[in-house]
Amino acid sequence: MTNRPKRLRRCQLSVPGSSEKMMTKAAGLGVDFVFLDLEDAVAPQEKRPARKKIIDALNNLDFGKSTRCVRINDLTTEYAAEDIIEIMEGAGENLDVIMLTKCLGPDDITFCDKLMTQMEKKLKLKKKVGLETLIEEVEAMQRVDEIAAASDRLEALIFGMGDYSASQGVSTKDIGGESGYPGDIWHYQRQKMTIAARVNKIDAVDGPFANFSNPEAFREECRRSMILGMVGKWAIHPSQIAIAHEVFSPTEDEVDRARRMKTAFEEAVSNGLGAAQFEGSMIDIASMRIVDRIVSRADMIGL
Repeated sequence: MTNRPKRLRRCQLSVPGSSEKMMTKAAGLGVDFVFLDLEDAVAPQEKRPARKKIIDALNNLDFGKSTRCVRINDLTTEYAAEDIIEIMEGAGENLDVIMLTKCLGPDDITFCDKLMTQMEKKLKLKKKVGLETLIEEVEAMQRVDEIAAASDRLEALIFGMGDYSASQGVSTKDIGGESGYPGDIWHYQRQKMTIAARVNKIDAVDGPFANFSNPEAFREECRRSMILGMVGKWAIHPSQIAIAHEVFSPTEDEVDRARRMKTAFEEAVSNGLGAAQFEGSMIDIASMRIVDRIVSRADMIGL
């Protein structure tokens, strides 16, 4: 398995690729990850013109440390292949990731991977463009293990509960809202997708929460996905960014404690011991797997 770049995905901000104003604003928000959308946020007659607007944004706006991504149309449409070709040709090194929509199986990932490889060779790009995909159809959820293992280029799986609810026939008043279901209606899907992602050493990300006027409900949805091992959540409005960044970041106290635990364990190992006592508890190599994840994430964030 190749070494994939480490990217923060605490929040992935959705921005319509047809709106120059929104893309300009997004570039200055300091969000971990920005994806410029060619799919649902763009009307059919605007999809081709939006490519040129996205290319201009990628080449001329300063996105700072934000990962720059483009969400393409799905492979059943007339747009997908041209989306990849035109965006890669136009943006070149200023593109970090391509996001595939409505993936149905591993062959969809393989197609994108091969086309992107051809474009990288043609353009003589110095870096490999990443790929991530939405899991938003029942066919994809059924084959999520195969999808997650389909390509070394694949960096993340995203649960798209909007289209998924229609695909499965889930009756819900609003995504993540008060459906009357006794518990988290998406627990199984989030859990299954996250396990598939973790097995293949890629990120699991939760999709959108439509009611951006309800920050506490959004925070709860972030918390639910974070507990299961997801690394971030989408934002459809700038007001959701700070909440996602906060929930998917370890606290200063957690980071400080993790680093002290790591030091205590390393001292024990240097003395020939396999475990150490720390604040009244025993810590061993199993404990360090959790600790190392916290420390690594804190280092990426800059805590």
